[in-house]
Amino acid sequence: MAKNKTLSYFTNGILTENPVLRLVLGTCPTLAVTTTFMNGIGMGAAATMVLICSNIVISLLRNIIPQKVRIPAFITVIAGFVSIVQLLVKAYAPSIDKSLGIFLPLIVVNCIILARAEMFASKNSVLPSLLDGLGMGVGFTVTLAIMGLIREIIGTGQIAISESLTIPLTSAIGIEPMLIFILPPGGFFVFGLLIALSNKIAEKQGKKAVENIGCEGCPVKDCCSAKEEIEKEEEKND
Repeated sequence: MAKNKTLSYFTNGILTENPVLRLVLGTCPTLAVTTTFMNGIGMGAAATMVLICSNIVISLLRNIIPQKVRIPAFITVIAGFVSIVQLLVKAYAPSIDKSLGIFLPLIVVNCIILARAEMFASKNSVLPSLLDGLGMGVGFTVTLAIMGLIREIIGTGQIAISESLTIPLTSAIGIEPMLIFILPPGGFFVFGLLIALSNKIAEKQGKKAVENIGCEGCPVKDCCSAKEEIEKEEEKND
């Protein structure tokens, strides 16, 4: 039983609580960087490293960080690891760094990472936090890779593994690529299809489909300025 529970910390992020398809977090980088398969892999790997490292450190410091300043403290920890990852990518994968552009440093404000810090790492010990970060990172990476693969194959007719290695697929058999798939409308279309597929699988497993839950159901509602604005509006209406 204990082994199954430990394993569930990892598998939740891939299946039942996939951050993109089930929790619908990190939508901006999901749509922006998945124009190619390798971009999806690069973004997912970078976010996974930050997730794992920040979860471990926040879990270790959970009893030291004062409650009132926990969010700034979490962001400081996350920003430190994002800087490290960004420097490593610049040094060893400059093509990925060029492709991801501003979205690499913007991992600092990725709501998946902040949500796991607030909802899980700050409340659990190191091993569960490590597995949670790994599972969420793998789920995020797999989703981005699938989206990038679909958009790149349909949109360009090929897969670019590197600057020197490109594998022609549909273009090799004379099928014209649909360029709209590497544009924003294509990203929204593929994203919607994957969420619909995720909902269908969830229904068969007896789980709830993704739905509009509003601010009250948001996992990071306590650290969002929107909550304060809503409370002010409610006070005015009263």
